[in-house]
Formats: sequence, structure tokens, C-alpha cells
Amino acid sequence: MSSPALALRDPVLTNLRNAQDRRTSYRVQVALSGRYMLEDKQEYHCTTIDMSLTGVSLKASAQGVIGQRVIVYLDTIGRLEGRITRHHWDGFALEFNVPPAKRERLAEQLTWLANRAILGIPEGRRYDRLIPKQQDAIVRLESGREVPCQIIDVSLSGAGIRVAAPMPMGSLATLGNTTGRVVRQFDGGVALQFVRLLPVEKFEADIVL
Repeated sequence: MSSPALALRDPVLTNLRNAQDRRTSYRVQVALSGRYMLEDKQEYHCTTIDMSLTGVSLKASAQGVIGQRVIVYLDTIGRLEGRITRHHWDGFALEFNVPPAKRERLAEQLTWLANRAILGIPEGRRYDRLIPKQQDAIVRLESGREVPCQIIDVSLSGAGIRVAAPMPMGSLATLGNTTGRVVRQFDGGVALQFVRLLPVEKFEADIVL
């Protein structure tokens, strides 16, 4: 028998995956904080108004120019790229330019966001990151080498780890049994973005990756 969470997700996921274009896409009304960068390399704060698989409407102070390329980083979602298609009174709309793999991941993320109230996750409570009880772990590098690491924190979409071994940007790594890709490097560690979102029902402090 499928779990209630999976049963709830199916209708939304079907709508998202069957969306044909920007105007007919299933749109999720969600307020995610983030920042974006215009072609002049200037960064600004933004908040999402609604999102679909093909685009997002942003509340943003600097509207940019129609057709301009924009890179946006959103809480929970991560990095997205696209072009400005129109302005509105409080910001602009962005049409995504994402590969199929990222589109599939985005469908999962939007599905979870659309159903979090149904799944019993309070609107005001943040599930973005937690510090797991078990922080010592093993990470398997793309070369197959296994090295010890310490988990700093975990979100549904990724984890920060302290590790002595070099881990190149963009390389794949498996943290415990969870595969991800290095998306950021910092002094003494890296940030991993998981290939698939963690199950919401397992996202607790005693999680084992």
C-alpha cells in the first residue's frame, strides 16, 4: 500500500509533469526567499509569488530588462536560470531554462511545497535545515574512495559537510546512502545538493542518510 504522503503527491505531480507551456502549467503559490543576479552581476533579494515547472513570478526591487538572463537562488529549490518575460507592478516573471533532470527535480520540489499543508507541516515552521543527531558519516567520492566526514546540517535538498579530502565543484559524492553533487566549497568542507529530495516523513533529527 502506498503511503498517504505519496498518494497526496500524485495528482499534483501529474499536473506538473503534463504541463504543456507557461500559461497552462500548474502554478504553485509559494513565498520562498532568495536572491537573484542580473547580467551586470549585481545581486538583489527576492521572494517568489508563484512557480511552475516553466517559470516563476518574483517580487523584486530591480526589474531588469525583458529578455535579460537571470540567475536566481531560492530557499529549498536552489539555483535556477532563465530570462525575463514580463514585468509586473512588484517585480518580474522569469521563464526557466532548465535541463530535463533539473525539471524532474523541480517537479518533486513543487509537489512537496504544494502539499505541505495537507501533509501537516505548519506554514510558519521551517523545515529548511536541521542538525542530525548522528553527525559522523562516510562520504564516497566520485573516484570510489571513502573518507570520513562530519555533517554540519541537512535539508530536504542537500547537506553541508566538513571533510578533509578535496571534492571538486560539480563532482558526484554519496553521503551514507544518499547521492549528491558538490555545488559549493567553503573552508574545510562542501555543500552537496542531493540528486533526489529526501522523503518528508524521514526528515527528523534522527535521520540516517
